[in-house]
Amino acid sequence: MRELQLSAAGALRPPAQVLVLGARESHRHGSAGHAVRGPPSRLVAPAASLPAGGNREIPPPTGRLPSASPARRAPCKDCQVIMKVLLLKDPEEDDCGQDPYIRELGLYGLEATLIPVLSFEFLSLPSFSEKLSHPEGYGGLIFTSPRAVEAVELCLEKDNKTKVWRKSLKEKWNAKSVYVVGNATASLVNKIGLHTEGENCGNAEKLAECICSRESSALPLLFPCGTLKREILLKMLKDRGIPVESLTVYQTIPHPGIQGNLNSYYSQQGIPASITFFIPSGLTHSLKHIQGYLVTTLTRLRCSSQHPWGVRTVSVV
Repeated sequence: MRELQLSAAGALRPPAQVLVLGARESHRHGSAGHAVRGPPSRLVAPAASLPAGGNREIPPPTGRLPSASPARRAPCKDCQVIMKVLLLKDPEEDDCGQDPYIRELGLYGLEATLIPVLSFEFLSLPSFSEKLSHPEGYGGLIFTSPRAVEAVELCLEKDNKTKVWRKSLKEKWNAKSVYVVGNATASLVNKIGLHTEGENCGNAEKLAECICSRESSALPLLFPCGTLKREILLKMLKDRGIPVESLTVYQTIPHPGIQGNLNSYYSQQGIPASITFFIPSGLTHSLKHIQGYLVTTLTRLRCSSQHPWGVRTVSVV
């Protein structure tokens, strides 16, 4: 069995164990670091709409995206068959309507499959909706994840505030600062009509530094967040005397279809050449489900990460 390793320059090169890369959790999916920003040629789990109950789940794997053009695809060296890559993440759509990892890895002749491992339950939406209706009480907004932006959309839809948002609330918030982490989150914020600052900061710590250098309002910044938020941003802002009002609007839970989707994948595709994790909670919730499949062919998973959660080795026996 061969491993797919991502070099610092972004090139794909085959090594000798299963490599697991972590990416920043902010994202909706967010950026996965500078090593690779694209995808392969097979999409297993298309994104689902948000159900009325506030839970966001991805259905079982379906569908296949067209592979990359042969003229643009680089050959997979030393491979006699197509290498399969399993990406444990939600699908995302870029401007071309395709997950960027699916497209990019497809250029290298790799067939990748996306299986979501997390689901999200939204919380405190009535309270959040009330706060969104009173921008005059805040100095601005902070978004560090796509889910927080989805919470805004849910509030507007459930409370029939879409028209008033477009007519007045949006412009009132745009008169203030709207800080974000990551281009993926910034793109979603832009889609609801808000202008953003700080998207190139890369992580919560750098965003806090950006906010500290710009913010002068005595009003608190409204920070919708999840249960797994990092405390570094709040601590840095508090230490600098910048008021922040955080509100937990979603919690991360294991995706209910992890086991079924993995069973389907392994029965049809077999053991992949590489398995990639993107966020710490994704590793936590999915590792126990993949151990049984890998123990017969591998002795361990080597987890390499550009994320602050660091590099670790996880035994599968």
